[in-house]
Amino acid sequence: MKAKVYITPKAGILDPQGLTIERSLPALGFEGVTNVRVGKYIELDLPDGDAAGEAVDKMCHKLLANPIIEDFEFELVPE
Repeated sequence: MKAKVYITPKAGILDPQGLTIERSLPALGFEGVTNVRVGKYIELDLPDGDAAGEAVDKMCHKLLANPIIEDFEFELVPE
């Protein structure tokens, strides 16, 4: 089983990378783009089982994400 984890800064948390991209896009001809947020994407291979979702949630809370300043979501994909 594969887990796909998406981590982004929480709303209201400064995102300097997103702000830099947002400010640079008009110079490249992309007008009107707002609220750019830069995050992380992580893929994990896991053993199949009913506890996979719970395990990924715990991984995110303990290591992969900082729950104080980041939101995360994940999806489990059978292989």
